This record gives sequence, C-alpha cells and structure tokens, in this order.
Amino acid sequence: MKIYAIIVAGGTGSRFGSSVPKQFLDLCGHPVLCHTLRAFRQVLPSADIVTVVSRPMHSFWIELCAGDGLDPGPIAFGGDTRWQSVRNGLDALGEVEPDAVIMVHDAARPLVQPSYIAEVADVLASTGADGVIPAIPITDSIRHMRPDGVASDPVDRSLYRAVQTPQAFPADKLRKAFDMPYSPEFTDEASMMAAAGFNDIRLLPGRERNLKITRPVDLAVARYFIETGD
Repeated sequence: MKIYAIIVAGGTGSRFGSSVPKQFLDLCGHPVLCHTLRAFRQVLPSADIVTVVSRPMHSFWIELCAGDGLDPGPIAFGGDTRWQSVRNGLDALGEVEPDAVIMVHDAARPLVQPSYIAEVADVLASTGADGVIPAIPITDSIRHMRPDGVASDPVDRSLYRAVQTPQAFPADKLRKAFDMPYSPEFTDEASMMAAAGFNDIRLLPGRERNLKITRPVDLAVARYFIETGD
C-alpha cells in the first residue's frame, strides 16, 4: 500500500493572536510544524510528505527545518482557502497510483502519534471505504441556532462528533472530488468527498491528545502533554 501525506500549514494564525503563525511557534524546543512532520516521517519514512505553507513563510520554514535538523521535503504554497491549499498539495504530489492512500493532516495538530497515523491508513485499506476520519464525542452541551441568529434550540450531543485529522482517502476518489468547484460548505476533505457522492466515510475513535492548537491555552496544554508524557 502506497501512502502519501499532505500537511496543511498555510494559515495565518489570526485567531491565535501572535505575530508568527501558530504552526511555526516553539513547542518544547521545536517548532509546532516540525513536531507534526517528524511524526509522519517516523511512520512513513520513505513517503512523499508535502507541507503546504504560505508563500511569505516559505524561506522561514526552510530555515526552521535546517535549525531543527529536519529535511522539509516537498513544499507547496497555501491558497486563500483550505480547499485551495490541499489542492495545491495534491498538485505538488504529481501523479500517484490510483489505489494509493492520501492522508491530509492539520499542521496545528503536532501531538498526533505515529501509531495512530498508521491505524488510520490501515483502517482505510482494510475496509475499502471512501474515507476514514478520526472523531471524538462532544462533551459540551450544544445548541442549534435559528436563522434569526438569536433564538436557538437544544440538540442531542450524542448524535454529533468533533472531527480531527489525519483524514485518509483513496487517491483516485480524492482527486475526483477535487474536480468539483469550491464550496464554502467544504470545511474539510470528508465534507467535500460526501458532496462528490463518496459517502462511505468511516469514523475512527479520535484521541484527546491529538488536539488542535487554535488559542494560546492550547499551546500550554500541548506542552503539558509533552512534558508529562501523557
């Protein structure tokens, strides 16, 4: 089974509030994105792993890798949307085997474990599904907003899951899905696959440790996980 990976790191980190995008910040002595790339390299040492970064951060990313003793490998430039960034990553991979697996992962999830990356890919290969995505139960109460933006209704949280990455898809089906024009409803690759008619998306129990760094407190939690070994 041939596996390829795209690590999406093209965001500006505006919600984080730092002058440097969050994926390049220090996390226990290494840039966040270096943690992420190194995890994939551990389980896929010979695979093509594309990092997608914004054009202004290209040289900075190469410098960070040099300082961290890490080969950045293939690099693609990010677009205005996640959809465009992943598509640029696909273009950077070039022609791949139709039956290969392509994994897409958020750079801001640096604590993903190599064994879990392998598990996601193995489940896709063993089930023949259209995709495999990690998902965790929602623990907070949630409400559905009405169109007026004021009124809301309670919903049964047991019916919902919060989606993580890495997400894995058959290469030929993912490329077909990217033939569709962009829609704001494509919040991740799984939503785009479903819109293209590839509805057999399997959910794999996610990991609490596989958090996404969005706010400064998330970086502090990630440090805790690393320092305690949890």
